[in-house]
Amino acid sequence: MKVGIVGLPNVGKSTLFNCLSNAKAHAANFPFCTIEPNVGTVNVPDPRMDALAEIVVPERVVPATVEIVDIAGLVKGASKGEGLGNQFLGNIRECNAVLHVLRCFENDNIVHVDGSVNPLRDKETIDFELQLKDLETLEKRLDRARKAAKGGARESVREVDMAERLKKHIEQGKSVRGFDRTEEENEWIADYQLLTDKPVMYVCNVEETSAKTGNAWVEKVRAMAAEEGAGVLHLAAATEADIAELETYEERRMFLDDLELEEPGVNRLIREAYNLLQLHTYFTAGVKEVRAWTIPRGATAPQAAGVIHSDFEKGFIRAEVISYDDYVKYRSESACREAGRLRVEGREYLVKDGDVLHFRFNV
Repeated sequence: MKVGIVGLPNVGKSTLFNCLSNAKAHAANFPFCTIEPNVGTVNVPDPRMDALAEIVVPERVVPATVEIVDIAGLVKGASKGEGLGNQFLGNIRECNAVLHVLRCFENDNIVHVDGSVNPLRDKETIDFELQLKDLETLEKRLDRARKAAKGGARESVREVDMAERLKKHIEQGKSVRGFDRTEEENEWIADYQLLTDKPVMYVCNVEETSAKTGNAWVEKVRAMAAEEGAGVLHLAAATEADIAELETYEERRMFLDDLELEEPGVNRLIREAYNLLQLHTYFTAGVKEVRAWTIPRGATAPQAAGVIHSDFEKGFIRAEVISYDDYVKYRSESACREAGRLRVEGREYLVKDGDVLHFRFNV
């Protein structure tokens, strides 16, 4: 599961990516500094891991991770191949969700490709290019469905009706993610792999003085995002870069205290990216390791077991389940068992975020 960082050139994407991944992608004051997408695997900050590790005292702790992709900056005309358009759009297609970085700070020393700071305009520029590409993709699929419909295929007749409605929706300047659809229609749209159907969160890059409360531009972005049901998070990427350079926890804590921040903004961003992908975490806890395992929301117990090993899913017998809150309260698996807080669940159980699980299986 990948999250792509997108935005116009020089809005702070690569600086933010460096903070997230410590991969040190090249960050410079000119467009197309990023050409090949940089990819980083990022640990998901989760205080529950620390609490479980304190109780179990394992040999190692393995957190959940999410893959972040820093994609080259887009410019007007990208849908027609301008700049690095085709490559940019292809890289987005490979991602499962999008973090759209918007510049919400003034700085005469950092050029803006359009000459002035206006995150709402910048957002519309990228939306427009992505929507044009989606229309191009949709036209090809619509032609195919029309040919099948002429042959009498009823399903194709329904698909043509849906695709024509979707085409009008996009032509009105709306992204696909806001299109109302049935379950059947959702399957067709998912197969189209449309760029504006991907879940999005807007990341407002602000100056250091606005790191805690945001600024007027952030409020305007929030109002815009509320209309399309998208999330908004603000942080100061340059400041986050400074924090990332500090070597000790104490130094980072002092820096954050000076800014009146509880934690680095990138921690919040990683967690939000994880949520954007609609992922849940369950834990296994033993003296060898405490480990966070990543599953899609709505995963069953056998599917969750399969994340550890396919044999666990094939030979699944049952799952022994302790809620995170109970584990922390009673301080051990045996104490939870004695208190009647360990449950035995079968194949239909939907794993909850934070469950501590032990699987029984037979191959």
